[in-house]
Amino acid sequence: MAAADLAITDVIAHPLSCRLPKPQRTGFGDYPVIEIVLVEVRTDAGIVGFGECLGRAGSVAYAQAIERILKPVLVGRNPLDSQALWRTMQRKLSGRSGGMLIEAIAGVDIALWDVAGKVAGLPVHRLLGSMGRARVDAYASSINWYDDAQAEAETRDCLALGFRQIKVKIGKPVKDAIRRCELIRRVAGGDVKLMTDSNWAFDVDEALAVGDAMAALDYWWFEEPIPAENVSGYVALRAKTKVRLAAGESDYTVWHARELIERQAVGVIQPDVARSGGISETRRIADLAHAFHVAYAPHVGWSGAICVAASLQLAAAAPNFLTYECMAYDNPLRQALTTEPVGDSRHLIDGQAAVPQGPGLGVAIDWDVVARYRAT
Repeated sequence: MAAADLAITDVIAHPLSCRLPKPQRTGFGDYPVIEIVLVEVRTDAGIVGFGECLGRAGSVAYAQAIERILKPVLVGRNPLDSQALWRTMQRKLSGRSGGMLIEAIAGVDIALWDVAGKVAGLPVHRLLGSMGRARVDAYASSINWYDDAQAEAETRDCLALGFRQIKVKIGKPVKDAIRRCELIRRVAGGDVKLMTDSNWAFDVDEALAVGDAMAALDYWWFEEPIPAENVSGYVALRAKTKVRLAAGESDYTVWHARELIERQAVGVIQPDVARSGGISETRRIADLAHAFHVAYAPHVGWSGAICVAASLQLAAAAPNFLTYECMAYDNPLRQALTTEPVGDSRHLIDGQAAVPQGPGLGVAIDWDVVARYRAT
């Protein structure tokens, strides 16, 4: 069958939920459960693509949105027309682009790129215009906001895995955040690149105090120091602190990320491919950042293996790529969802993660794992 004659025959959303062996802890509390949606796009040529979208607060509802809202405008269309299909799906919104439906679109879009790669017999990063990277730099994410003993043990575990870049969760009060930064620097030593992630914990003045302490400790970046909506606060903070700022995982589209990038409010932009409209829109964000000399570091977070694979494909293609977020905790939806491990902390080579080189995303699904973690 010619590529021009391909058609989508079905879109199936598989809601998945997994209780973690060890809850993840930020300054806002414990997160014991991960939910995602595995998206399956079938074609009349027998080629099937897979995507993933965030579904943290209800994967079943996301799956219903995909099958009831998006599927009807996709069936019968050519899966290779990913840009046209993205706009078609977006037009199902009646207001500002964002939220649940853009995350749902992300899962479909990733699956469409997987189909395109399989049709071409090439990995997605080749379709995007690859930088020729077979491996990419990776950082350990994240040292939890537990007590000092737990944080020290997690840091030593990451060092033992070969990481030379490590991110640390911090939160209020300010003095405790600074103490945690000091502790991790002592444990990691002076040659390891360190970053923090506060998940919006601070206001501008608090963030300035923490940022000054981080700069004195030679930290690499300060992630989401203040709420995402406070772009003017990022601009003010950037003007006053010597540590690089990072943000963007909360942005849904290039239009949302534009102000942070154009105003040089951050030194690192971090869209999440499973939230930010999929590969199509995440690439647009990375390209805009490149035009303004802002580095791109894909956010992975509490996601599954398809998000990891898509993030690695983007990392291999982006000229302004900085480093890949390699999650260093146990998560079956990341470690077991595919038949071969992808971007896993246990398989680093010299602190780098391998980019899948097979057609499409370069991964295959373990359907026994899908059945085991299906949400209802």
